[in-house]
Amino acid sequence: MATMKRPRIATVKALSGHRLKLTFIDGSIHTVSLADEFDKFPGLARLRNPKAFAKAVVIKGEGWTVEWPALDIQIGADTLWLDAQAQNAPDENTRLFAQWRARHGLSLTDAAKALGMTPRTMSAYGSGSRPVPRYIALACKGWEAERHSK
Repeated sequence: MATMKRPRIATVKALSGHRLKLTFIDGSIHTVSLADEFDKFPGLARLRNPKAFAKAVVIKGEGWTVEWPALDIQIGADTLWLDAQAQNAPDENTRLFAQWRARHGLSLTDAAKALGMTPRTMSAYGSGSRPVPRYIALACKGWEAERHSK
């Protein structure tokens, strides 16, 4: 089983309800819903059609994106990994942390800088190997509030 420094996808299967079953190269399997993304990202609107959505593929030997070649739509493995973490988090604090990172497109290094933590600690939270403490979840909310007040 390969380890992942950056998320890469081994296989993808389109499911009903605009969900993707993703198998990552480390062997982890996650289901991600894209149903709420169509209004947020107009470029994905054509995926509302279930027949079009069902044509999701991963380019063999690559795994950096899920693609719909006929529609010229790609979604990066790192984005899908963050979405998977946010949607499937085991607790509220982990879910809030993952959603915060996904919402702002923060790498683990960027998240560490934003919160005054080490990238290693952020990696432990991001991988789920350590639970996200409540004060980190609150710091994420505070960071957003501070950015919006400027």
